[in-house]
Amino acid sequence: MTFSEENYLKSIYHLTAALETEVSTNAIAEIMETKASSVTDMLKKLAEKDLVNYKKYQGVSLTENGKLAAKMIVRKHRLWEVFLVEKLNFSWDEVHDIAEQLEHIKSEQLINRLDDFLGNPTEDPHGDPIPDANGRIIKIEKHLLSELSDNQTGVCVGVKDTSSEFLKYLDKQGIALGSKIEFLSKESFDLSVKIKVNDIELSISNKIASNLFVKLV
Repeated sequence: MTFSEENYLKSIYHLTAALETEVSTNAIAEIMETKASSVTDMLKKLAEKDLVNYKKYQGVSLTENGKLAAKMIVRKHRLWEVFLVEKLNFSWDEVHDIAEQLEHIKSEQLINRLDDFLGNPTEDPHGDPIPDANGRIIKIEKHLLSELSDNQTGVCVGVKDTSSEFLKYLDKQGIALGSKIEFLSKESFDLSVKIKVNDIELSISNKIASNLFVKLV
């Protein structure tokens, strides 16, 4: 596959996972920042390779071959992110764009050795699951921080927004994967949330709370 074909597969994979349904060409065009006509041309190519199910004016989904191919791209991306953070000391807000380039390396042997070298991690630096060599994913039960009730406590296990700006904000607040977060209260007026992290009380917006995943403890 070309780099472009791989990028399309990965985007369709993320869209279908988020929406839990078939996706439209317009949705793909938006995430790929291109014209719907260009998306249609690419979908025809991917359909010929038995990677997507596509019929004009109907939703798009991945075939079993397409799902596995997309998972392998995601696997490479997330393993490289772990490598960059753990071995090269990049911060979690720096690694996405670099991993976007590294994910297109074709060598399966390299990626499997990288996986073993890193100790076979199951999550990337942002808390997203890493598919294994067979495409299997270990899922954990998690909740958005905004969904918690007063006096519940959770451990931060992921972020919904992986933008550099959001991750840098979390760094400033001392919030990272593994941070213990106590949900103190929610303000009824603007839905802002009062939390305690590292024995420090913070007030965060509903938008921020809606982009943090926690596992209840």
